[in-house]
Amino acid sequence: MKTLKLMFLTFALIGGMLYANAQQTVVRVYPRHGTVVTTLSSPRVIVHKRTNYYLADGVWYRARGRKYVVCAAPVGVRVRTLPRGNKVVVVNGRRLYNYRGIWYKKSGRNFIVVNV
Repeated sequence: MKTLKLMFLTFALIGGMLYANAQQTVVRVYPRHGTVVTTLSSPRVIVHKRTNYYLADGVWYRARGRKYVVCAAPVGVRVRTLPRGNKVVVVNGRRLYNYRGIWYKKSGRNFIVVNV
């Protein structure tokens, strides 16, 4: 009887842990353009047409004073690497990369933001 209780308790504990892990779903949504944030987590500064853009976690920002405003990715800007989670899509015979609605094409070692 004691071993039966111990087995039941073990199964209940393991089942509870599996259920708790299954409930942790993270959905990342690109913030609306114009959203203002005060800090960025490890942003990369990218200069395009004499304007500083900040790229953090795949989201593009422009500085406004000491704050940052979410903006559209500037078409034609070059980046070295894409964020994790990008998807490869073939559009009209061209291999493009999509991340949160922003389209990139590979050009040499860089990726260029394009309109689709």
